[in-house]
Amino acid sequence: MRTIHVLTVCGSGTVSSTMVAEKLKDILLEQGIQVKTVEIKPTEVLNYIEQGGYDFIAYTTPIPEQDKIPAINAVGFLTGFGEEEFLVEVQQVINKLK
Repeated sequence: MRTIHVLTVCGSGTVSSTMVAEKLKDILLEQGIQVKTVEIKPTEVLNYIEQGGYDFIAYTTPIPEQDKIPAINAVGFLTGFGEEEFLVEVQQVINKLK
């Protein structure tokens, strides 16, 4: 089974980011993809990116500018309005991974 590593980000680093992480894990597991997540707050983003090992960021609150890994706005995924668009972006990122 393929595994991807995702940073999920919300204002507090707990509630919304955990909801996004769990929902993403459930949906991608159906496609045979295991998802490992770390839930963080925006102030931690750059430090985690520097540590490496993450494939993309799913965020529900503004995050610092960076260009090392893809960052996908997950607000629509959380609310259900724009969920398909989010999942299309996720799939595009996954398809580009080696």
